[in-house]
Amino acid sequence: MAATNNEIWQSATVVAVLDVATGIRRIELEPAEPKHAEPGSHIDLSVMINGATEKRSYSVVESIDGGKRLAISVFKTPVSRGGSIFMHALKPGDTLRITQPLQNFPLRVGAKRYVLLAGGIGITAVMQMATVLRNVKADYTLVYAGRTVPAMAYLQDLRDLHGDRLQIHVDDDGGSLDVTAMVAGLDMETELYMCGPIRLMDAVRRAWAERELNMPNLRYETFGNSGWYDPEEFLVRIPRLGVEAKVGQGRSMLEALEDAGVDMMFDCRKGECGLCEVRILDLKGVVDHRDVFYSERQQHAARKMCCCVSRAVTSATGYREDAAASASLAVVTIDVS
Repeated sequence: MAATNNEIWQSATVVAVLDVATGIRRIELEPAEPKHAEPGSHIDLSVMINGATEKRSYSVVESIDGGKRLAISVFKTPVSRGGSIFMHALKPGDTLRITQPLQNFPLRVGAKRYVLLAGGIGITAVMQMATVLRNVKADYTLVYAGRTVPAMAYLQDLRDLHGDRLQIHVDDDGGSLDVTAMVAGLDMETELYMCGPIRLMDAVRRAWAERELNMPNLRYETFGNSGWYDPEEFLVRIPRLGVEAKVGQGRSMLEALEDAGVDMMFDCRKGECGLCEVRILDLKGVVDHRDVFYSERQQHAARKMCCCVSRAVTSATGYREDAAASASLAVVTIDVS
């Protein structure tokens, strides 16, 4: 794997943990080689899953005292691949390996207007941005969408800090975000920064394109555990290499292929860069595209997929209709570069 952003690994000590919402834990780390994390930064961490070391990425929520402490927030997902379970088990005094802050979602200060959009745990990627924009007295709106109030991390802190610049949309209260209406109120000089589930981000991108707004002004950060359908176990085959691997609900295709000894190309592991692209030779089922790399047309063609996040499911409805179908797994036959 090619390293990104000149990764520098170091040890870090857990100095504080705090539950900030239902299933979301704030973890403060004290790195051995402190470096300030700019808004939009993330850190990679080495986590232990079933005795193996794997890498996970988390947005930096707060860079304290010039980076002497870095705060992240971790959602314990019901379909965790093991990373969030490991992170939620950390306690003060534990040590782990982390990178210095990495940046691929930078905030550009100087635009006339800003909208920061967060869906669920996506708030972690834009919180620092909102603080910076407030401090420089920019014209900004922070839009925060969630399913329930108890599941929305830092909500009261954000209310206190941003006042009427904060717009809250809660599904369970009947206040779901109307993406079309939100985008309809923007102009060509507005920059929108977003992070959230793939459905939300896809809706924004569609509305943005329909309005013919300036595409470089739409910027986003992704996380790879949100898809169109619930994850299912499926099979991946590479006939040329004689490989067949089962991809569990909590594993990615990329991880399953690595475990099977396939030498894979990858970088971001978030469906953004396209380096882990594989060619689809045959498909029994439907591809659940969870990337932001391919266009809508390319996704519908189902000729390629980003194996770091995308999956195969048995049907386009996301539901198995009978017992016979339940006994059958989706199968994707691929070739790799």
